[in-house]
Amino acid sequence: MVLLEFLNMGSGEIMLILVVVLLLFGGKKLPELAKGLGKGIREFKDASEGVKREIHKNINLAGLEEEINNPSAAEKVNTPQQEVKEVY
Repeated sequence: MVLLEFLNMGSGEIMLILVVVLLLFGGKKLPELAKGLGKGIREFKDASEGVKREIHKNINLAGLEEEINNPSAAEKVNTPQQEVKEVY
């Protein structure tokens, strides 16, 4: 509920927050803060992509092991010629 109220900010509130941040940190410190924030976001994205790749890799390996251990349906199906020979 509080999150929805936070996301429902208008442009006036956002401008007020930016002015307060500018007053607290100053014009010289603001670019450094933005650069650090950008690096942090990039590292987070890289880490989350690494986790996604690892999960997909493990899922694919598990599926490959299952295919090796259990023959596929195509291998179990007899051809029509084999079925005819089995009947006679």
